[in-house]
Amino acid sequence: MKKTLAMVLTLAMMFSLFAFGGSAAFADGEDAAALVSPNFIDPIKDWAKYDELIAQIKSETDFAKRTELMHQAEDILMATNCVIPIYYYNDNYMQKDYVDGLYANLFGFKYYMYVDMANGSTTLRLNNGPEPEFLDPALNSSVDGACLAVNSFSGLYTYNAQGHTEPACATGYTVSDDGLTYTITLRDGLKWSDGSDLTAKDFEYSWKRVAADATAADYAYMLDNFVGYPNDLAVKAVDDTTLEFTLNSPCAYMEDLMAFPAFYPVKQEAVESYPDWQTNPGGWCQEAGFVSNGAYVCTGWDHDVSMTYEKNPYWYDADNVKVEKLEFMLSADDTAIYAAYNAGDVDFIDSVPTDEIGKLLADKNPEFKIIDNLGTYYVAFNAKSKIFEGKTPEQAACMREAFTILIDRDYIVDNIAQCGQVIANSFIPLGMADGNGGIFKENAEDGYFDAYAIVNDYDGTVERARTLLKAAGYKFGEDGMLSAETPIQIEYLTNTNTGHIAIAESIQQDLAAVGIDLTIQQQDWNVFLQERKQGNFDFAREGWLADFNDPINMLEMWTTVSGNNDCQFGR
Repeated sequence: MKKTLAMVLTLAMMFSLFAFGGSAAFADGEDAAALVSPNFIDPIKDWAKYDELIAQIKSETDFAKRTELMHQAEDILMATNCVIPIYYYNDNYMQKDYVDGLYANLFGFKYYMYVDMANGSTTLRLNNGPEPEFLDPALNSSVDGACLAVNSFSGLYTYNAQGHTEPACATGYTVSDDGLTYTITLRDGLKWSDGSDLTAKDFEYSWKRVAADATAADYAYMLDNFVGYPNDLAVKAVDDTTLEFTLNSPCAYMEDLMAFPAFYPVKQEAVESYPDWQTNPGGWCQEAGFVSNGAYVCTGWDHDVSMTYEKNPYWYDADNVKVEKLEFMLSADDTAIYAAYNAGDVDFIDSVPTDEIGKLLADKNPEFKIIDNLGTYYVAFNAKSKIFEGKTPEQAACMREAFTILIDRDYIVDNIAQCGQVIANSFIPLGMADGNGGIFKENAEDGYFDAYAIVNDYDGTVERARTLLKAAGYKFGEDGMLSAETPIQIEYLTNTNTGHIAIAESIQQDLAAVGIDLTIQQQDWNVFLQERKQGNFDFAREGWLADFNDPINMLEMWTTVSGNNDCQFGR
């Protein structure tokens, strides 16, 4: 058997020399094309195939077929090896025992409007994260920004404390027999925070604004099922309290969309009174005092330091809002945030230093909360990174797969995350609905690679990584480390947070097992977001909490035109 195998490998190497003009691209390893998944497509030149599949999914009316197609889409996404899952999210935070009524949904949104302070205070002091890049609900794409949006704006629908959608600015709706035309009835007497009337016309303006090319909203694709998308959206105000819109195909999660911040209303006069509103569409709410329609309105803002929100007396449910003021500490420094919490300066924090979690768990501190989330913490490659120059698409995929299998997720979850997160081997998170009455992925073992292989078979997994890298054109010395002739030096981009940095350092050590030289670059939150969005990175930390409980929201984000396509697929 060994003799036969040797002859086969010899012939394969000879073929490589002829096929590549003597460059010996695969002379030291297997043919990369034989190692990639059969679902692999070129993530740059052939990505239109993925875009077409997503379009097919969104128009498919047979929900069983739709689920099958979504599995196919994830197969293609994962075959690129650009998206490297680490673990499935849960959420942890700290909350003083006198704070009651605060709740969150599976998507990371936290709702403060029904908090009751048992200590008699009417002010909730909290840290929700650093200053978001955008407060305009049409432009925000961060979870911390969404938390501000759901407390200062209100959509047609919202989420209650049980995690279910319920009417907010709407009272209900009807749908045509074919499932395509919705007629929404709004509450009577809706107001903006400046006391002016809020009508169905405001929703028509706002939805058309999100979809329009000129706005360049990251979430514009969420409206691509509307007739007339993007610039002639089929949504209209029939009268002050009636909104009508028409879809291309039935949508099982329409209420979730109507509860999502991108579908919240903004006041046209406020938006367009900003001098450069056409080139800077989010400029209208970059200072305190901007008009909103939610439970709270922003009344004070010391940039990158603090924000103050006060109760909006014009909100439709203002009578049930007990906390008069929200005072936000704007910071990403979880050590400083934790110190402020322990000093009694804040009542709620959404970030805990990694080195404090173990003690909080050991002490069973009742103020430390762990709740469910629906999302995936992952790291990602820029498919257009210069590190892949000179590689075939298949070689680049092999290179990325080597990174994937070398990461010790078990160590990350047990020693850094520490809150019972489940190791991830697929992008769609465990437990997400499949849109057809079932669960898309029920078992943690079902995925695209053995997430425990590096623990259970360290030597075999490291050798497999070498095989993949050899197929990508890399050479190794007798010590099993990358040759100085073909080094890998790569930069990892992350924001400044102790947990993210610790994960970066763990990955750095894992990759060093074969001689990969990874350097870590830390950036402030908003700079970090922009660098990823613009593709100014090689390798970066990422995370995605689902926008709603259907796999399409985690698949459509990777289309060529999506503003959330950090991997630069198709570009």
